[in-house]
Amino acid sequence: MISQVTYPEPIEIAIAQLESWGQTLGDRYLFRNYSLSPRSLALLLLQKDPTLWQTLEQDREQCSYLEILITVTQNQLKQPIGLAIANTRQSRATAIERAVVHETKQTRSSLAETLHQLTVNPITGFPILVVILYYGVYKFVGEFGAGELVDRIETFFEGQINPVVNYLTAQVIPWKAIQDLIANDYGIITLGIRYATAIVLPVVATYFLMFSFLEDSGYLPRLSLMLDRLFKSVGLSGRAVIPMVLGLGCDTMATIVTRTLETKRERLIATFLLSLVIPCAAQWGVIVGLLAQKPAALLFWGGFITLIFLVVGYLTAKFLPGTSGSFYMEVPPLRLPKLRNILTKTWVRMKWYFVEILPLFIWASVLIWVGRLTGLFDLIIRAIEPLTLALGMPKQAAPIFLYGFFRRDYGAAGLFDLQQQGSLTGNQLVVAAIVLTLFLPCIAQLQILIKEQGSKITLAIVMFVFPFAFLMGYIVNHGLILFGVNF
Repeated sequence: MISQVTYPEPIEIAIAQLESWGQTLGDRYLFRNYSLSPRSLALLLLQKDPTLWQTLEQDREQCSYLEILITVTQNQLKQPIGLAIANTRQSRATAIERAVVHETKQTRSSLAETLHQLTVNPITGFPILVVILYYGVYKFVGEFGAGELVDRIETFFEGQINPVVNYLTAQVIPWKAIQDLIANDYGIITLGIRYATAIVLPVVATYFLMFSFLEDSGYLPRLSLMLDRLFKSVGLSGRAVIPMVLGLGCDTMATIVTRTLETKRERLIATFLLSLVIPCAAQWGVIVGLLAQKPAALLFWGGFITLIFLVVGYLTAKFLPGTSGSFYMEVPPLRLPKLRNILTKTWVRMKWYFVEILPLFIWASVLIWVGRLTGLFDLIIRAIEPLTLALGMPKQAAPIFLYGFFRRDYGAAGLFDLQQQGSLTGNQLVVAAIVLTLFLPCIAQLQILIKEQGSKITLAIVMFVFPFAFLMGYIVNHGLILFGVNF
């Protein structure tokens, strides 16, 4: 027979006092509503169980008594009461397991157990995360995907495909307006398909390869465990790490995955942060590729976006009523990823992403063509130019924000074109990258956002995000000038 769990002495004394208190009041006031034992109810009261405390809210005298008892108990412990109770239970469960379970063979290698502990402990887990971000994101996706691969494919498009398309279109189609729809500066092939294939595709492919590698290794659930406490500060649980990391590939897909979060409040906070500060693979991949030659600028951009994530998330969590959901997750064993699994997952995600993105890029080119044909495009550009100048950027940067209205990664691709032309300084590049990162969600994400959260909440998010993005760009620009920082 398993004996009763014995907690540290201050907790046992508090339990005895609460059991005595419950005998005098419980039968007619509190304990009669629950089938739990007085000892279990006492433990819940010591941990300030929301349901029990809500029952007691009307009786200030009893609440005051409990508050004093909890404070006295806490002062005698070196750790929070809830943590002391959890540690005691875990130690007892481990002792029971060792007493009744006989392992005929080692179920988990000592190396795997050591790696598990290293990845979930914040002291060692954060350096491991930094290494993964450096080699997986900066070197592989940023330098190789958004740098070398994009340069090679972009050079091929500019040198071999675009001139041929422009020539054939001019020979076959006599109408200049139709020529501009297909070719020239803003054509479906020369702009839309070039952006989607030459700039977006290499970045998305390298990111999904990296993501599939981490997913198949079993690392992502451990990352959730490690970041649970940090995410609690922004009103989320560690479970939200998965849609956030997935959002670094595609925010649209990640918005759908927020359905796995436990509470409506968590889903709202997660979708808001995805819309504001989480750039998709194509967007941040292009930005990392552009800033790779200026490490200080890249660190500033990453640090600033992270700060916005924490501050806005914290304020949103304080503003919205409710609490974070409980966090529990199955942790699979760490293993060497299988190449077949990695390639299959990457292919499925790539196919889904490219089928979604290519039509949107084509439609963006069509809308730009219509805008230029009717004069609306030039009118919008002239309206955006004062905002562009206020950010300390040249007038020719205005179209990239218009591109960003169709898709943020479309705007990032436009930023790539400007950088290739040598039109932006390091500071201007950083400001543009920050504004585009915080810019409006893409059309596909807006559609999913309306479906998941409704039109009113989506409109509220858009009305906040649009001015906030330009405000942050304005503040950063003048802050860099004030402190004499030049990237």
